[in-house]
Amino acid sequence: MAAQFEPSEETTGGDWYSEGNLDKELINVMKSVCLKYISRQKVVTRDGVLEWSRKSGVFTAEVSNQQIEEILQTLVLDDEIIEVKSTGYWDFENVPVDRVCYISKSKGGVREPKDGAMSSGGVCPRINFCIPDDIVSPRTCVS
Repeated sequence: MAAQFEPSEETTGGDWYSEGNLDKELINVMKSVCLKYISRQKVVTRDGVLEWSRKSGVFTAEVSNQQIEEILQTLVLDDEIIEVKSTGYWDFENVPVDRVCYISKSKGGVREPKDGAMSSGGVCPRINFCIPDDIVSPRTCVS
């Protein structure tokens, strides 16, 4: 085989495979690092996570848009983060309207309301994410 040719992704398995095996350790490390970053932020975008990972040098290898997108989608499916669209208001003021964003469900992100939070005269803990007819809205509110 000529040295300038590289095998196709179908042959190698793609970015998540090493020596023909799914690299679960790599995936788990990337998920953990991204989740910690997202948990420290109010709202992040895929591009923001990618930019942070490149500037911080947290990953020793080059990370692609596709890899970050796949990690974020995995975190959504694992119920660790929430995917929402920016409204341009409050926590979303630095993100263009309708841009896909991610919010942690733990520290720094959306938290489950405490019992009686509204009845004691407090403010709804999800008010910054409440948008009519969106994922978090007055119609879907459970607090």
